[in-house]
Amino acid sequence: MNRAIVSTNEIFTRFGPYRVMSFEPATLDQLLAQAVGADSAVASELRALFLASATMHVASLSQARSIGPWREEALKLQGLAASFGMTGLMDAAARAALARPDPLLLDALADALAACR
Repeated sequence: MNRAIVSTNEIFTRFGPYRVMSFEPATLDQLLAQAVGADSAVASELRALFLASATMHVASLSQARSIGPWREEALKLQGLAASFGMTGLMDAAARAALARPDPLLLDALADALAACR
């Protein structure tokens, strides 16, 4: 007889050890080189697109005057950063998504983005 699994503890007990997904810290250039090759024109294009998109999200955050647009942009930035493995920017965006518009958080996001360059 099959029964529903009722807790995550039961899942881990039934199916054994698990691995937590994690990101290994690296620079944007290192990550792109691993994905598509160091001398690839694709890597250069992806790098430019990432930086342009992330810059656009930070600029949109600077214009947000209420929680809704602020949170929406912060979550978009968090997802973008996660897609590229940029953990510093991802963490800063996650903090911003949980807060109200804040100039100090905006500065932290700008610093995290600068660290990606």
